[in-house]
Amino acid sequence: MTQACATVTDARVLDGYRIELTFSDGLRGIVDLTARIIGRHGVFGPLEDPQFFRQLAVDPELGTIVWPNGADFCPDLLYGWAKGEAVPRPEAETVAP
Repeated sequence: MTQACATVTDARVLDGYRIELTFSDGLRGIVDLTARIIGRHGVFGPLEDPQFFRQLAVDPELGTIVWPNGADFCPDLLYGWAKGEAVPRPEAETVAP
């Protein structure tokens, strides 16, 4: 995976769990977070509610997207997904059936 070192400067919810992101280096892309939210529980559980998901904001200090409950995503991962790179799902993220 490419190390981005770019931060999220703008984000908007499109539909479902898809968001359009703009990064500090000018890259703009659409990321679908469905697989990263549905069934994850914990801090990501509340994001399953579409109304709560739409409360997405950009934290300029962290350089990434955040929600009121403290959930966030690593900006480097978001950057890779926005570029269309295949980012493997770490074993720690695997959700038991």
